[in-house]
Amino acid sequence: MTGILGYARVSTGDQDVAGQSMRLTQAGAIKVFTDVRSGRSMDRPGLTELLAYARKGDTLAIVRLDRLGRSLSELLATVTMLKERGIALLSLEEKIDTTSAAGELVFHVFGSIAHFERRLIAERTKDGIAAARAKGKRPGRRPLDADRAATALKLVAAGLSPTEAARQLGLGRSTVYREVQRMGIERIPSAARSDAPVILQPAI
Repeated sequence: MTGILGYARVSTGDQDVAGQSMRLTQAGAIKVFTDVRSGRSMDRPGLTELLAYARKGDTLAIVRLDRLGRSLSELLATVTMLKERGIALLSLEEKIDTTSAAGELVFHVFGSIAHFERRLIAERTKDGIAAARAKGKRPGRRPLDADRAATALKLVAAGLSPTEAARQLGLGRSTVYREVQRMGIERIPSAARSDAPVILQPAI
């Protein structure tokens, strides 16, 4: 048996989902799932529970479209998922009802927008890479300076901490730790170290 499932979300505990829940119930929702989460929060257990509960032929009802997604891309992804699962969408304020012939068109419009956005992102990425190459830059992570990496490993082997070696050579701390682990460098135990600090001298 299919039915209307409501979803209500508010941003903080100071707000009340009762108003949204009441409107959804009046619209025919047989069950209302709620979340008290910021729109930026990735964790929305109420929506997750609704989507797990919903079956083909059901309708997901919301008061406004912004209750369903934190961004346009997320909203489009959710709408696309609903269509693939055969779940209709009902938005009260925007008067969107995809169970109607006119509402079915909304799914197609959303799909077109999603496709357009994906192409736009791909084109911007491609243009950005082309512009970087035109300026003589190579996109991606900068290659590790082999000489500085080798010097860092020698300092660590001599008893300097990877953090201090990274600081003296201007390398990332995680980079030095990664190289130490990759090369299997064993550091001199603390008791065997000289009290004098190891200072890197500039090459002459």
